Amino acid sequence: MDLYTRPVDPKYPLVCMDEVPKQLLSNIREPIPAQPGQPERIDYEYQRKGTANLFMFFEPFLGQRYIQVTDTRTRSDWAEAMRVLSDEIHPEAEKIIVVLDNLNTHTPAAFYLVFDPDEARRLVQRFEFHFTPKHGSWLNMAEIELSALSRQCLKQRISDQENLKYEVQAWMNERNSKVVKVDWRFSTADARMKLKYLYPKIHD
Repeated sequence: MDLYTRPVDPKYPLVCMDEVPKQLLSNIREPIPAQPGQPERIDYEYQRKGTANLFMFFEPFLGQRYIQVTDTRTRSDWAEAMRVLSDEIHPEAEKIIVVLDNLNTHTPAAFYLVFDPDEARRLVQRFEFHFTPKHGSWLNMAEIELSALSRQCLKQRISDQENLKYEVQAWMNERNSKVVKVDWRFSTADARMKLKYLYPKIHD
């Protein structure tokens, strides 16, 4: 939580990272378009078309987010997504501060599975990782943004990755143009009061 009180510094951008799977579904019967006094009607039957994965990179205090759609969510996918964050989104940063959960694919070792040792080491040194504690993933503000994405964009049936990328890009562009931020008010002091039962107790 102390990370969220740091001043904004473009040389040390704060990025919250998370990911979510999306099942690809197509309609078996064409929906009946909406008409005056009658909403669109969609048949309950659908056909499964596989799955995709979405990596969310969210800068909560700048109101910017970047989403990458991949086939899978392996260590290799994560390492490549982080390379894009480093070299294409924040190439000028001295160090990128990343908040993320403890998923077993989110490890510096993943870079060495994908890149040669020198490149892997370069990428590892580009990041400062802060892992949320077990059962504490709510401390990652990327979860808030993924919730909004799921409600506003992903609830509809999307049949293939091309359409998924189109829908996600449109949603992302609108949010970024509006500079939608997070008003985070939960502080370390609040945690010490409200979550004091989680802190270790010292007995005489």
